[in-house]
Amino acid sequence: MSLERGEKNSSEAKVRRKKDRAAEIADTFEWLITAFILAFVFRAFVMEAFRIPTGSMADTLKGAHFRLRCRQCGYKYEYGFNPRKYGFHEDYVPRSIDLPSYPITRCPSCGNYRRVSRAIPVANGDRILVLKCIYQFFKPKQWDVIVFKNPPEPEINYIKRLIGLPGETVQIIDGDIYVNGQISRKPPKVQKELWTPVYDNDYQPVNPFEPTFNHHGWDQPFGSGSFPKWEIDKDSPTLFHLDNSPADEISTMEYSTSIGNDFRATYAYDEVGDYGGMPYCSDLMVRFYCLASDPQGSIGISLSKYETTYRAKVYFSSGVIVVTKQEKGKEPVELAGLSIKPPAMNKHTLVKFANVDHQLIFQFGSEKLTYDLGRGLGDAGRIRTDIPPRLEISGSGKLALSHVAVFRDIYYTTSKYANGPQNGRAIDKPFTLGQDEFFVLGDNSPNSEDCRWWTREGLANKGLSPYRVGIVPRDYLVGKALFVYWPSGFRPVPKFPIGIIPNIGRMRFIYGGSNEKL
Repeated sequence: MSLERGEKNSSEAKVRRKKDRAAEIADTFEWLITAFILAFVFRAFVMEAFRIPTGSMADTLKGAHFRLRCRQCGYKYEYGFNPRKYGFHEDYVPRSIDLPSYPITRCPSCGNYRRVSRAIPVANGDRILVLKCIYQFFKPKQWDVIVFKNPPEPEINYIKRLIGLPGETVQIIDGDIYVNGQISRKPPKVQKELWTPVYDNDYQPVNPFEPTFNHHGWDQPFGSGSFPKWEIDKDSPTLFHLDNSPADEISTMEYSTSIGNDFRATYAYDEVGDYGGMPYCSDLMVRFYCLASDPQGSIGISLSKYETTYRAKVYFSSGVIVVTKQEKGKEPVELAGLSIKPPAMNKHTLVKFANVDHQLIFQFGSEKLTYDLGRGLGDAGRIRTDIPPRLEISGSGKLALSHVAVFRDIYYTTSKYANGPQNGRAIDKPFTLGQDEFFVLGDNSPNSEDCRWWTREGLANKGLSPYRVGIVPRDYLVGKALFVYWPSGFRPVPKFPIGIIPNIGRMRFIYGGSNEKL
């Protein structure tokens, strides 16, 4: 091969390599542009990430907040961070707050009031994924958590829970939602999310003599009734023991609201100043694990609502579950019964009893008995908001109870401020939705600016009439909240600027409407 020919081939090879590199670069840019377009389309029409800015949906979804742990019992809870309260602009979230005066909070379990005397880190709001355009293909369901454009200010996105659908008549009565005159029940997964702790016996104060528990020292709130028959385990104060002889002698212990947290619709996330003026919530649940050693014994729970007491009991010898009601001044009446296999002795068994949304639900192990009180307004008795509920645990034979806890249901308040006037929408009288109109409420009901309180008409496109006050128009639905993908991470060290360690335990789906039954 001549030198000239070799140089020519080498030159042609260099040209080809340059053309190949140019083609590769062009392909790379083409893929990047395509990926950008797909991402843009995906974000615009399929799914988008949002950050929760406020606490109106707490505890389901949290805005910027303080992560706290009760210094007495160790119970973990969150308290909302309001930037304006500390002199910051609305969207600013500092690493921590270090001021001479801090907010007072109350433990949602033991009732200890706390004022922090050190710098408190501030956690950012939950970041969620929202499924967009889903409502172009599927009808919205009641209890969905939805993102929508705020009708008076469409440039701002809001997030609330969907309560009323087009054509329905909505009313809030004693914390419950009534649709077309019938109480509206929450799907099981939604209900599970909305149970709010009142007391958890697994969390015991380390210094109960301090007068900081609801303005007094702490004592076991399950302490009245025929409590001397029940004993607290000396080595583990979270356990209750009963040793009755004869085995058919019933002993009870009542939860005392004069000692423990009461049943008012308070939220640990909110300021404590209005706690005393909040209404009573009479939809309650009691949960514990029972270890029975006497086949002739029994275990039961009583819950009162207004002037009626509901009792659920299981008899170990016969394997019979009985649910009764007793109105004031009358004899007990059996409502429902269920025969089950006599339970095994010396085995920890889950026991639950709930009175929620006009339903009685008793669970013993894997067996469940549900009784429908009726969906009408008066089916659970004459409403008496001035009567606090009561609860008791009763038993006979040889028993050991562990993991005892009390919860209340979500309570949709009818006053914007504690003891304030009831002048909101769907409160004084039913509110009927028109075509393509929706009604939304926040889960943190006392601290939510929602359809109850809006005062301005919704803005519409040019040439169209404004939207009615107090509704979300179909045009302003953005999508359904689907998943909490970043529930405010942790900082590796306190002074680190952002929380880069994922809080995996709080990543979760956001449950909404469903056809499931409790």
